[in-house]
Amino acid sequence: MKDRRKHPPPSLIFRCAFALVFIFALTLSTLRLLFSESYHPNLVSSWMTSPTEVISTDSPTDTGISIGATVLFPNQVLILLKYPPSTPLLTKDQIHCLYISTSPNTPRTISISSPSYLDRRILRCKFPPRGTITSVRLKGQKDLPPGPTHDWKSLAYEALIDCDNTTVVFVKGLNLRSRKTSNASKFECVYGSDFTNQQLILRSEVISIAQEIVRCRTPLSILEGPHIWPKDSIKVSVKRTSGPRILGSIARPELWAKPDPPVLNKHMVCVCTMVRNQARFLPEWIMYHGRIGVERWFVYDNNSDDNIEETVELLMGRGFVITRHVWPWIKTQEAGFAHCALRARDYCKWVAFIDVDEFLYFPSGENLGSVIKNQTGRADVAELRISCHNFGPSGLKQVPLEGVTVGYTCRLGLPERHKSIVQPEKLNPTLINIVHHFHLKNGFKYVNVDRNLMVINHYKFQVWEVFKEKFYRRVATYVADWQQEENAGSKDRAPGLGTRAVEPDDWSSRFCEINDTGLRDWVVKTFSDPFKGTLPWQ
Repeated sequence: MKDRRKHPPPSLIFRCAFALVFIFALTLSTLRLLFSESYHPNLVSSWMTSPTEVISTDSPTDTGISIGATVLFPNQVLILLKYPPSTPLLTKDQIHCLYISTSPNTPRTISISSPSYLDRRILRCKFPPRGTITSVRLKGQKDLPPGPTHDWKSLAYEALIDCDNTTVVFVKGLNLRSRKTSNASKFECVYGSDFTNQQLILRSEVISIAQEIVRCRTPLSILEGPHIWPKDSIKVSVKRTSGPRILGSIARPELWAKPDPPVLNKHMVCVCTMVRNQARFLPEWIMYHGRIGVERWFVYDNNSDDNIEETVELLMGRGFVITRHVWPWIKTQEAGFAHCALRARDYCKWVAFIDVDEFLYFPSGENLGSVIKNQTGRADVAELRISCHNFGPSGLKQVPLEGVTVGYTCRLGLPERHKSIVQPEKLNPTLINIVHHFHLKNGFKYVNVDRNLMVINHYKFQVWEVFKEKFYRRVATYVADWQQEENAGSKDRAPGLGTRAVEPDDWSSRFCEINDTGLRDWVVKTFSDPFKGTLPWQ
């Protein structure tokens, strides 16, 4: 059933007839699956609950919670739970990871462990012992049956329907060329609730495919909504046209990218970032950028377990517009930024893609709005590229209480790399990016901003305590674990450090060639309490 619609949609009579034929073709077991509760790993809200919102009894009645899917990562297991709408949230002490033996000669249950992470519908467990499968035990209830298991190396993991009614699918396992588009005709998208039944699959044309991002032509029956397809029942995946294998999928298309009603007055500048266990650095980073002109933040949480949701809630209480999005997928920063670009497009005119240890700084004394206005006088300018100065520990051995902008004042002489501020509506539809910048639509260009006008202070090499955590399990694509011999020459690594997780004796004095106190002086002058002399994030 190829959907190659290029003309006005068929008549209502035809669509209804198609829907009736399709539904009658379903088996009873498939109907049960189709109408069952669904999980939304991509719509997870903050794990912030009051005592009245959690199950408080030691023996709760049947909650209706079940396992939607299990994803096997290299060193952990991600379990996606199905929560019926009226079910209260569980706390960590009411749910356990359960390891069940698959051998008939050993006890059924091998062991249980506490989850290392729980955020409504996402549960993170230790990797299962050999010969076991992972399930869930709820306090006071029967153990949950295991869900379908997927290998992270081959999986469609997120999907959303874009404003032009195409489906954007984020996938692992196609092994496409980096930074290059691939031949779309060699692939097709498939929609359905059970990919094992070929008669219950909708096939659709692939419009573009690059890196981990596939853009499909969405079938009309999917766009029509729940009166043809039961709500939240459909998954989307990708397959090569030359073979029978369909990539495993937990990706359910969501209508995210189009706000309803449309936003009339977009924010001038927003920021997308991805973090892991950096909650303590968020207040300074957000307060500072709010002062220079950023109006909204999209924070992609990559498996943090440092109570980042509480920090976000506190900042929102102070008036900052922040969207925290749980993004549990490892080694997917490019995909996450592409996903964020789609979400931010209808809310923001310009979007900066920077990390929490990176601060936009204006040696010229201008502000963010004036720089953007002066640099984009021509209509074909869709991206600003800003050079990064890398700062070192600056002689410190402890985390500076006054914050990174004041504490670190010594940097390398020459800039390294750049980061970008883009107009999301002018990005290339493939959404190809290399973290630092995107490919643009034909006819649009970027400009390099003069370093005397605007630069990024990148506090990359901080005191050892912070640096070790950052590079031990970072979110960047190129170096997932800096103790492994992978991409040993990557600039994501520290020069001269290699793979040894041992602090060099001279670490505090490294990466120091130029004493640069420009941003520190501006921050102290602008933010210091006139009576106490403290900064608002202390």
